[in-house]
Amino acid sequence: MRGMKANGAQIIVKILENQGVKIISGIPGGAVLPLYDALYKSSIKHVLVRNEQGAGFIAQGMARTSGVPAVCVATSGPGALNLITAIADARADSIPLVIITGQVKTSLIGTDAFQEADTFGLSFPITKHSVMVKSAKELLEALPKAFEIAASGRQGPVLIDVPRDVQTDIAEFDAWPKIAKGLKQPEQFPTTGTVLNDLIQKTADILKNAQKPVLYLGGGANSKKASEVIADFLKVKPMPVVNTLMALGCVAADNPLNLGMLGMHGSYVANRAMHDADVILAAGAHFDDRATGLLEEFCPNAQIIHIDIDAAEVNKIYPALVPIVSSLELVVPVLTKLLDGQKNTTCDSWVKDLQKLKSQALEPTSAGKFVASVAQQAQNSGLKSKDTIVTTDVGQHQMWVAQYYPFVCPRQFLTSGSLGTMGFGLPVAIGAALQNPKKRVICFTGDGSIMMNIQELATLAEENLDVTVIALDNHTLGMVRQQQEFACDKRYSASIYKKSPDLCSIAKGFSIPAMDVSLSDTDWGSFAFPQEGSGPRFICCKIEQGENVFPFVPAGKANINAILE
Repeated sequence: MRGMKANGAQIIVKILENQGVKIISGIPGGAVLPLYDALYKSSIKHVLVRNEQGAGFIAQGMARTSGVPAVCVATSGPGALNLITAIADARADSIPLVIITGQVKTSLIGTDAFQEADTFGLSFPITKHSVMVKSAKELLEALPKAFEIAASGRQGPVLIDVPRDVQTDIAEFDAWPKIAKGLKQPEQFPTTGTVLNDLIQKTADILKNAQKPVLYLGGGANSKKASEVIADFLKVKPMPVVNTLMALGCVAADNPLNLGMLGMHGSYVANRAMHDADVILAAGAHFDDRATGLLEEFCPNAQIIHIDIDAAEVNKIYPALVPIVSSLELVVPVLTKLLDGQKNTTCDSWVKDLQKLKSQALEPTSAGKFVASVAQQAQNSGLKSKDTIVTTDVGQHQMWVAQYYPFVCPRQFLTSGSLGTMGFGLPVAIGAALQNPKKRVICFTGDGSIMMNIQELATLAEENLDVTVIALDNHTLGMVRQQQEFACDKRYSASIYKKSPDLCSIAKGFSIPAMDVSLSDTDWGSFAFPQEGSGPRFICCKIEQGENVFPFVPAGKANINAILE
């Protein structure tokens, strides 16, 4: 005898509540109307966005700061399709999401019904897992499983497509499914047992004798636990640290061992360290092309030790002498114990030489100085660095922030790394603020990027969140223009705007206080960073069109051959 009865929509809402979900984002529509009806009586807060892409990125902002899956919802057809970019971005950067999309009734699938699209098929290449459920009862297993898959191993987005009739279908069952809170499935094909122990010992032996080692951190190191074990390791084995874009904040910017970001717009000292190294300890990094530059000249004389939770990434781009498929949170503490108490002075002169080279870094451009001054303005207004979260869109401003903003902790810097999605910054900032109501979120954007999802200023105003949007305005697609300057002999094809809007007036039109500032202004901090609970602010700063991001590695060149100015 079955003891419980509920329809599919009620099952979804109840399982979300049991999973601890407090906030979801989305837009209602015909194919998810039953779900929204069930949400009406739920404890879950719903954030109504202006475009479904915004919902996906808001969920990303929540997940990127918390490390746990966040949820967004869309209706069938155009609603689901508007989510595609945000889903692909989450997959590329390993961000855990659970996406619930409505679908036409099962009897109409394949008939070209109104607002029908093959969401399952379209999402399959850009999700960690996708499923279309065929009955309400199936949701009892599929939805909890979606959270487990999204959070396990190398994290990622999971999509559940739910036909409208499944949402109204009644299921009888004995009990609600148990929620595996905090329980993560192991990574696939892990290195374990004696093989793992032997490889960690081999790593320790290599590092003991290394003259020029480098710790190369990627997005897999961007968590509080990973940051802690790395800090412990560096106390035992002090060595230079370089970061990918996704790893900034894992080691504080003011740590003398931190050489900054490597790659196309990385610091000269970080790229030089990688080129000259004899051992590279890569942790949670995937050797992507933006980091490596010309592969043949990337760390050409180094032995590679690669620790990654995803077996598909190890040996994919660069062959590893020591391949370890595991989480760095597991491996690094063991390595630290093996090295603890050892005399580790073999690389002291290497560290000192690189620190000297770091001190000779290029003078920041005016825009770079402005980015650094934003952090100072925030502090002068009473905000501690750890109490701010920074998001960016994609372009020159993103690189200036990566180069000059002083990140002090993991999950402080949220940016679209692998997919490089313009329009990312504002909705992700909204999600970060929803997840972290006691922190001020700073969104750096460009006049090109902000227009991609500017409608979410309405969502920001409606939620009255502590988000400061800072737009660097040069009336151009800055990064495209820069590449055309160097690669296309200054043929600026479709990269300079003939007309540009008054961004502050637009922000004010959304009821957000706004202010134009110049690069030299120093007295706007109290306006931009008011006390907690004061809501959003918008700042626009004009910059020169010809101001470029340096260093800059042209396509096909080695990182050490960067253009420096």
